[in-house]
Amino acid sequence: MENRSALGALRPVHLMRLPLLLVILLLAAAPAEGGSDYYDLLGISRDATTREIRQAFKKLALTMHPDKNPGDPSAHEKFLKVNRAYEVLKDEDLRKKYDKYGEKGLDEQQGGRYESWNYYRYDFGIYDDDLEIITLDSGDFEAAVNSGELWFVNFYSPRCSHCHQLAPTWREFAKEMDGVIRIGAVNCGDNNHLCRRKGVTSYPSLYIYRAGQRPEKFNGERTRDDLVGFAMQFITTTVTQLWQGNVFTEIEKSFLSGLGWLITFCSDTGGKHQPATNSSQLPVESLEGLVKVGWIDCTVQPQLCDSFQVVSGATAFFPPGSSLDKEGSVLWIKTLDSKEIYNQVLNHLPDLKLLTAESFEKLAHHRWLISFTFRDRSSTTNEYKKLQAFLRNDHIQIGRVDCVADSELCHSLYIHKPCVAVFKGLGIHDFEIHHGKDVLYNIAAFAKDSVRAHVTTLRPDNFPSDRKEPWLVDFFAPWCPPCRALLPELRKASIQLAGQIKFGTLDCTIHHNLCSTYNIQAYPTTVIFNGSSVHEYEGHHSADGILEFIQDLVSPSVLALDPSSFKERVKGRDEGQTWAVDFYAPWCGPCQALMPEWRRMARLVAGQILVGSVDCQRFQTFCQSQGVRGYPEIRLYPGNTLQPNRYTSYNGWHRDAHSLRAWALSSLPRASVDLNPETFRSKVLSGQHHWVLDFYAPWCGPCQHFAPEFEVLARMLKGEVRAGKVDCQAHYQTCQSAGITAYPTVKFYPYLGSQKVRTHTHTHTQANQHEVLVTYTRKGVDSYSCRGTAGFFPCRPRNRFGHLVVLRHSKKGHKPEWSVVGFL
Repeated sequence: MENRSALGALRPVHLMRLPLLLVILLLAAAPAEGGSDYYDLLGISRDATTREIRQAFKKLALTMHPDKNPGDPSAHEKFLKVNRAYEVLKDEDLRKKYDKYGEKGLDEQQGGRYESWNYYRYDFGIYDDDLEIITLDSGDFEAAVNSGELWFVNFYSPRCSHCHQLAPTWREFAKEMDGVIRIGAVNCGDNNHLCRRKGVTSYPSLYIYRAGQRPEKFNGERTRDDLVGFAMQFITTTVTQLWQGNVFTEIEKSFLSGLGWLITFCSDTGGKHQPATNSSQLPVESLEGLVKVGWIDCTVQPQLCDSFQVVSGATAFFPPGSSLDKEGSVLWIKTLDSKEIYNQVLNHLPDLKLLTAESFEKLAHHRWLISFTFRDRSSTTNEYKKLQAFLRNDHIQIGRVDCVADSELCHSLYIHKPCVAVFKGLGIHDFEIHHGKDVLYNIAAFAKDSVRAHVTTLRPDNFPSDRKEPWLVDFFAPWCPPCRALLPELRKASIQLAGQIKFGTLDCTIHHNLCSTYNIQAYPTTVIFNGSSVHEYEGHHSADGILEFIQDLVSPSVLALDPSSFKERVKGRDEGQTWAVDFYAPWCGPCQALMPEWRRMARLVAGQILVGSVDCQRFQTFCQSQGVRGYPEIRLYPGNTLQPNRYTSYNGWHRDAHSLRAWALSSLPRASVDLNPETFRSKVLSGQHHWVLDFYAPWCGPCQHFAPEFEVLARMLKGEVRAGKVDCQAHYQTCQSAGITAYPTVKFYPYLGSQKVRTHTHTHTQANQHEVLVTYTRKGVDSYSCRGTAGFFPCRPRNRFGHLVVLRHSKKGHKPEWSVVGFL
């Protein structure tokens, strides 16, 4: 998701200031002078899919590549431009930045390298031209494999020779199984994170996916027959043998539940033509939930077959209510091709229930998925009949509205083109329109998510501009891929924040004037309306990012600084007060990536370091006066007020919250002291204070990671417990006598009486180790503070005896594990 940085972070954007904001955004979004539009370079529209982008680039690569134009000295530069356009537009995050800021918001090195002509000719986009194979990516993979359909997915790498050897077989297999199960492919070169998440470690890896069940890996010979045999094991639809004693009761029972029968009449079985043994000829899995599938052996039941007017092998579909006496009600199928059988049965199924303006009010208290049509019914809308089976368990009914016949109804809902919408049972004006791919698995996943979520499609009559309750509004355009990727994240966030904030989406391609009122110039733009205040969302376009942003609105962790507040708060800081300041520009890609991490870091150092940010687009002159020459510029202003202008710049490679936190905390004055053998004996073992000690080794990686945590502990316990560090490489004997066997080990030495206290054990594996340390150390302090029976230990005389092993690092695995061992 996009890490998006906008003007006025965590600050209300008042409407009276928006015209200036519009000018700034327009300037920021303008492409560099002399630059070419990336969409024009590739010859694609702005709503092109990832597959269309890849196909367009491949076509250009085969003709423009320098390998094919050795006599053209400018071929390299020309192809670099096309390659850069492809690298940016294929990436969801980079495409969003380009759409908003143009080339100005991108890394200059993007697209600087390309492959040989042979790679683009033979290895690039292996399955892009195969209609039977559905190319899945990180944006639609989960929706596909959890749709309820059976999927067989090929995870491959373009550079894998075995993947290319498999490709012809996979194509043949896909054609044979088309209409029986779904065949997919994932390019792990373009979707590396997805493949790693799914545990794919070698190529090709072939998995069967069934909703709600663990994927099954194919480990057999990669032949067409073995692939078919493996896939057919997972087709669970029952093919029922019908005979004189059950056929009519089975048909009647199914008709009453709204299901028809697909029956094959076998005139010569011999164990070869029974659908139960050769079910790949029938689209049983594709029609599951819509029809029952059965067969009758006419050599054993000749009179039964005669009653159906069958004289030789045949297949027929009997819809609910059909009868041989009703002409045309029974569909006789004259093909053995599974896809053709599937299409004929689907065409013969009853159409979706037609809803009119009069019956539409009935939606108020029921869940409905409605297809709005304009009498241009396509083959895709015919597939919608299958949704009844997919959504039956979610109690979602399926219907359609003819917007030509009921134009006034569609107009009142601002529906002007074919679409699918979910009505959630809360009235006819509480609905959400689907903007994803027009494929069944995507629509089914949308419907299931939408009825559980709390996202409403907004219009001028229900737009929350003057509502008292807070609203999150997503201004978007349906053609924008990052917009479509954000919508599922909004649904997740709406569930977690139910009752606290309402969620709505506004389509700016329909409601131009309303979007113009708020000067929306880039999509998606996410805004929180809270009474008279308007806050534009900055950060990852994900559910977690939105939750963090709202948390920041309630309790801001980063202070938005202007020249006046910077002078007062940062330059005029109190003695001992430290500030971390991010100087940024909204159009800067790295600044956008930093923004959510900066907010997280601020929460991690709360109470120890003050954190702010300065928008250098708004305050350009001021930033120049402070010597800021590039963005982002991260500075730490230490607590020495004698030098208010002194700062340290962050030059680290990693800009994640934890790296920034470690850097910031390392600049604070130490709250712990170094101990040697003499001071250990005199101050700790023989002194009259509580001590907590960190036994470490300089070469120990976990010790280095833990060092900032220990300093946080020391500062939090200041005045209650003294903190010290012992270098076990320099003072090995001291550590050995203290029983140290692993690094780092933290021990608490309370000032206590002569009796030992029984031990107890607790295991801790969380990231913020200082929190558990403080908890246990304070319990230890309370236990020995002679205030009656404070804590869970009785009061002791104040004599030095024993210690508390609080935290010990385990060497198991790469992830540090910490164990609170207890009082000794």
